[in-house]
Amino acid sequence: MKAHHSIRAIALASAAWSGVAALPALAQQVPQGATVEQDEGAIIVTARRREETLVSVPIAVSAFSGEALERGGAIDITDLANVTPNTTLEASRGTNSTLTAFIRGVGQQDPVSGFEQGVGIYLDDVYLNRPQGAILDIYDVERIEVLRGPQGTLYGRNTIGGAVKYVTKMLPQDFALKIKGSYGTYDQADGIISASAPIGDLIRVGGAFARLSRGGFGDNLTTGDENYNKDVWAGRATFEMGGYGQPVLMRITGDYTKDDSSARGGHRLIPGQLSGAPVLDDVFDTRGGLSDPKQYVKSYGLSMNITAELSDAVTLRSISAWRKDDSASPIDFDALPAVDVDVPAFYFNEQLSQEFQLLYDQGPLHGMVGFYYLDAKADTAFDVRLFTTVPGLTAYTQADVDTETYAVFGDFTFDISQQLSISAGGRYTWDKRRADILRQNYLGGGSPLFGGAGVAFGAPGTNFNGEREYRKFTPRVSVSYKPTPDHNLYASYAQGFKGGGFDPRGVGVNAPDLNSDGIRQDSEIAAFLSFRPESVDSYEVGYKGNFMDGALYVAVAGFYANYKDVQIPGSVACSVGGIPSFCGVVSNAGKARFKGLEFESNARLGRDMLTGGDRLNLSTAIGYIDAEYREYISNIGGVPTDVAANREVQNTPKWTASGTLGYTAPVGAGSLYLGSTVSWRSKVYQFEIPNPYIDQKGFALWDASIVYTAPDDRWTLGLHGKNLLDKEYKTSGYTFVAANATTGAIVNNAAGFPTPTLGREGTLTAFYGNPRQVFVTGTVKF
Repeated sequence: MKAHHSIRAIALASAAWSGVAALPALAQQVPQGATVEQDEGAIIVTARRREETLVSVPIAVSAFSGEALERGGAIDITDLANVTPNTTLEASRGTNSTLTAFIRGVGQQDPVSGFEQGVGIYLDDVYLNRPQGAILDIYDVERIEVLRGPQGTLYGRNTIGGAVKYVTKMLPQDFALKIKGSYGTYDQADGIISASAPIGDLIRVGGAFARLSRGGFGDNLTTGDENYNKDVWAGRATFEMGGYGQPVLMRITGDYTKDDSSARGGHRLIPGQLSGAPVLDDVFDTRGGLSDPKQYVKSYGLSMNITAELSDAVTLRSISAWRKDDSASPIDFDALPAVDVDVPAFYFNEQLSQEFQLLYDQGPLHGMVGFYYLDAKADTAFDVRLFTTVPGLTAYTQADVDTETYAVFGDFTFDISQQLSISAGGRYTWDKRRADILRQNYLGGGSPLFGGAGVAFGAPGTNFNGEREYRKFTPRVSVSYKPTPDHNLYASYAQGFKGGGFDPRGVGVNAPDLNSDGIRQDSEIAAFLSFRPESVDSYEVGYKGNFMDGALYVAVAGFYANYKDVQIPGSVACSVGGIPSFCGVVSNAGKARFKGLEFESNARLGRDMLTGGDRLNLSTAIGYIDAEYREYISNIGGVPTDVAANREVQNTPKWTASGTLGYTAPVGAGSLYLGSTVSWRSKVYQFEIPNPYIDQKGFALWDASIVYTAPDDRWTLGLHGKNLLDKEYKTSGYTFVAANATTGAIVNNAAGFPTPTLGREGTLTAFYGNPRQVFVTGTVKF
């Protein structure tokens, strides 16, 4: 870590401590285990950074309690996408724990430094700046909230599409010990131990330890490694002081995750165009020969959250955090043994953040003002080895992108009457992005960083150092009308913003000579490598309501959004100094328009039907989005051309739908839960250019659970099935084949297969969602 990071860490931590040391604090009230049987309107969420019922919040938000997630057999946060409208959460291409997230058509799937996600992921109110390690396993969780639409006013950084909030459990006041174990198909064996204990009346300590493992769904036929396996060690420790009616609540939490799962290899969709290697029968098998560096992900962090009540009306909150993650990925793009289109990569990320919030709640006025600071660095290094194209050729890239951002924000709600209220807020963000990008060719092997014996030749294709600043004010306003406390009609306008940056894969020597003086000036290279910020203007109307004394909860939302200067990162085959290679191609494509509808409900269909105390519930979630590009400017033959008619919005199915039928009945002194979920997604385009090989047609998944809970919740025993029909479906892929620059139609060679553009075999590989999994889970509480 650079010295200034350490200095700032000490200064910010000191400020956080000193600001509350002598102040009384209000305990943060965290809801305890809202379940699917519980009336949805009673669930407490913090979508506006203060506690409110789900009905009261004029935002489209889905809330999932830890108890409901555990009972349904949820494994990690990607499971939430199946039951949340217009939401995509999945593993990013050739990785196990890097997250690709899209909400309402907005997101980003490229994990290299310089590109930032469009959906904010929060762990206990701490923003995770990078997607590496962001697929959070579900354990020791209180609830997870999915906020749809721009959340820039209160959540700020890169929540242009929405936000996902992962909230861990507060420690109980009494001693508690819970042991959970799971065993299932593919040698799944999970163990989780969580414990806490009071130390006196004010202090509690506790933690959770998790060992999560599973054999591979397939095999790497070249290296012998398992493919799609899981090998994770994780832990979380918490120190709490105050709360539970005391005037001070301080939470200090540390977490650590180590993922030693094997590299995830892709499945080739076409035969090898040079070797003739056939397409494998099992989509979870691969032939990729790259095994160095060994795949690993380490992520860890420390946070301190302090809440202090200055008076009956005013509360001060401080959130201090430091996080770091390191990972190595051997990515074999063409999934064949030969060294061609092989990409060993390192990712090193670190962030330091501080947030202060001042909340006011008295009479008709409720709201907050705040300050946010983030200092983050994202370093990426990778080889692109093209040994069969030019023997021994490697294009090495080192891209270090640092971000420093400040923001001030505020959001207030004024109750004009008991029925009518108006909210207004805004955020002013100042972003500075600094980039050091080096691209160097090597001959005779890989670069020295990855243990290669290659020798550098020629001048660097890129040797860039520069910075950009971006400033933006993003407002939000909403009006709510509540004819009764159980019904809420609302309308809102919100703007989202994501800063610009630099393409870490860009090739500086290919920058155009804008002033025709025969010299590529630094300003011309900077203009060529940089891309502008993007923004969304979103309009939403909605209704939330409880009927029949809470037996039915309904939420309906309609939205319309204009998406401007859409950032489209990618890479293509190109020529660098006359040598075949690859180049980054990042553009602000132009304009997109999204409009859609969302419906969520939870209905109690019956009670006391077969036996006294039983209950039948149906939860549904339906999303529809009409997403299209209105303008998509592509440089074709040196001529800017609008190709919007031939482009699609990626990772955004037109329809998403799910239904969960749950039946609970008393059995002796305990209870039995039977639940089944069917979810469906329409066709998904993996990239903006349609590709019939890797795009996924509409498909349905079926999950089911049976859980018995003993009296007093002392122990549980459950049987869970995921993807019970064993549906085979693609989640992502890689493509380096020739296509018409305007229409995107794939160009076939004489053999009738797509023509390779990078490497000689043709890269069309896909990654798949999990097959059928069945597992039993048992828990014991002391």
